[in-house]
Amino acid sequence: MSDDLDELKSLLYAATPGPDSKKKADNIALAQKNFADLQGSRDAARLTSDRPKKGLISGVRNMLTTLTSRAGLTASTAIVAVGLVMLSPLGENLMPTTPDAAFEPASIQEAPAVVLRKTAPEDVAGITESAPMVAAEMAADSMATAPVSPMPMTAPAPATSRMMLDAPVMLPVPESTTESFANADTNPVQVTTQTPVSTFSIDVDTASYAVIRNSLSNGQLPPKDAVRIEEMINYFPYEYAAPTGTDAFQPTVTLTPTPWNADTQLLHIGIQGALPDLADRPPLNLVFLIDTSGSMEQPNKLPLLKQSFRLMLGQLRPEDQIAIVTYAGSAGEVLAPTAASDRATILNALENLGAGGSTAGQAGLQQAYATAAAMSEEGDVNRIILATDGDFNVGLNDPDALKDYIADKRDSGTYLSVLGFGRGNLNDATMQALAQNGNGQAAYIDTLSEAQKVLVDQLGGALFPIANDVKIQVEFNPATVSEYRLIGYETRALNREDFNNDKVDAGDIGAGHQVTAIYEVTPTGSAAERNDPLRYGAPVIAQDASDELAFLRLRYKAPGSDTSALIETPVQATLTGEAGFATAIAGFGQLLRDGTYTGNWTYADAIKLATQTKGDDPFGYRAEAVQLMRLAQSLSAE
Repeated sequence: MSDDLDELKSLLYAATPGPDSKKKADNIALAQKNFADLQGSRDAARLTSDRPKKGLISGVRNMLTTLTSRAGLTASTAIVAVGLVMLSPLGENLMPTTPDAAFEPASIQEAPAVVLRKTAPEDVAGITESAPMVAAEMAADSMATAPVSPMPMTAPAPATSRMMLDAPVMLPVPESTTESFANADTNPVQVTTQTPVSTFSIDVDTASYAVIRNSLSNGQLPPKDAVRIEEMINYFPYEYAAPTGTDAFQPTVTLTPTPWNADTQLLHIGIQGALPDLADRPPLNLVFLIDTSGSMEQPNKLPLLKQSFRLMLGQLRPEDQIAIVTYAGSAGEVLAPTAASDRATILNALENLGAGGSTAGQAGLQQAYATAAAMSEEGDVNRIILATDGDFNVGLNDPDALKDYIADKRDSGTYLSVLGFGRGNLNDATMQALAQNGNGQAAYIDTLSEAQKVLVDQLGGALFPIANDVKIQVEFNPATVSEYRLIGYETRALNREDFNNDKVDAGDIGAGHQVTAIYEVTPTGSAAERNDPLRYGAPVIAQDASDELAFLRLRYKAPGSDTSALIETPVQATLTGEAGFATAIAGFGQLLRDGTYTGNWTYADAIKLATQTKGDDPFGYRAEAVQLMRLAQSLSAE
């Protein structure tokens, strides 16, 4: 017994007449005649607003009108979809790709998926030219397949690295994080007769201020250990006198009333570095050491990093060289040393970076130093810029062990700077250990504006050193100062004997850099004295009762030198000056940290002082600080 379908097929074949060869020939001849007659139409088609002479839309409309078969409609739908995807900005997929998307293909298994290559802007012309061929091929394939289901389409997700991150990426810091910050207990009040000398290493890092800004911008008070007051103060430029002669630095000292304690004074020490003519600077060999581990996949990490380095490339010269080393589960060189003028090659290498794997930081550092050594030539400046969230979990990850490793490498003449990205697992302690021992700077990048400040506006200071191992020592006169305390610099404290020991590492200053330090001092006999005099303490010698408040010493090494130079100057007790905005920032930092020494001073007082002393603010840094104070005031009142 035959199948019912076979019987139906046989009936259809029986009812269908055979081909008529004569009629077929006549029809072909008539078609050819009509085609010839219609060439060069008598009257041009009337143009209307919805009927252009030519173009994709017109062609698609005509195709949809004439192709009425099921296969034809399927083919035309596929062509339109391909055209829309390929003509969308940067080749981005116009269809939802997530499981929760409104569009759901009817049957993904019934037709092969079309995989589209994401296209760079320079390939747009090629896409336009090849689109007809692609459409024709797809139409032929579709018409050869029956029945045909709606064709699913897949494409890479939009390139997040193309985002313009001019404002902080609003990703709230998780309540439970693995973040760690380098800090120490707040500096205590020192009794001058017992400890007359204060010694510390300078610091030009600004990472703490940017981390504080990121926390407040995301609606949270920063972790107390993230607050390093010296980095907040040194984030801002000040009007200090430039050095003259051969000295690399010019100190500026001022004495002002303390706004949070009427019975003490603030001693401001400003150090202005020389700004050499960078027009004749030596060639720069720069190694980008980029963390591409899985923790860097967030928009405010690797994508922002790429955008930041793009800004920096515009400041380099043709004779400069760039290399790129990445590390995740292992390390490798993804861009061999390349002339900075070959921007296309460098940018292509950056854009092709992706995140995944663990964090083999030690292997990355070893590869970066090896690459820098191969690039180095006599007279060149060699710098590694490590960009990371600070999470080292393969190889060396202890800050002390990393410190020893970097200390062994810095004598090669290659300096190491660190840029931090992202929150949640930010390992600030590791970043600080690397930068401080690598003769480099540590900064935190949370916006393109911050990248502009660090990598464009301050590029000379970040990359071209004018002094190494810079130390400050202040000896206070017990006849005029009974007590003092250094505000900030807790992680930069040195022993008194370290000042004259040229083997002890200290901070480094780049071209045009500034450093500001603030002491709160208590005049002898003031009601603000916190400590009773010792019964058996040494008496104050009469000749010490002069108009000197303190004696300032500054020691530094010229780059490449093993012997330090010394600058000395007395600090007169009658000095006065204007340092109001730095004072406001110092008070702000103390309030964020613990407020131990600020008494009844409040955020409102800090806002008022900062507003009154904001002065010239061409880039809005100081105005932004006032807004952060207001946020902190609101958040602390919750």
